[in-house]
Amino acid sequence: MDSTSIILFFGAILILAGLILALVTITRQGPKRLNVNRYRTQWLTIEQQLSRDEAASCSLCILNADKLLDQAMRESGLAGETMGDRLKSSGKHFSNLNSIWSAHKIRNQIAHEPGFQVSYGDARRALAAFKQALKDIGAI
Repeated sequence: MDSTSIILFFGAILILAGLILALVTITRQGPKRLNVNRYRTQWLTIEQQLSRDEAASCSLCILNADKLLDQAMRESGLAGETMGDRLKSSGKHFSNLNSIWSAHKIRNQIAHEPGFQVSYGDARRALAAFKQALKDIGAI
């Protein structure tokens, strides 16, 4: 083997090693796959708990839907310490970020304002926003 062949041989090995390293890096940093069946089951439970006749069900469903979306966002690897931070940094992931913000603000009112009552219609709109967000990130 002459020196040119040896150089080409080692060059080919370096290129192959670089390609393998790039492939490993790309697959590790890709979005994490969520357990769609688990999220779908939890989502259906939330939707079934909403009742026009029980005012408390509206608040509870919004709290649970917000928590489910936050969990899905964390599992997906979206950056941020709080859900608000994750929403700020991940706008490109969602088809209607404004509706998600509105739903999350209702959640905050429920959690932080004693006696806050949410209407059935507002609860339905908030749940629709959370559901679309879960679809957008591949949770359901």
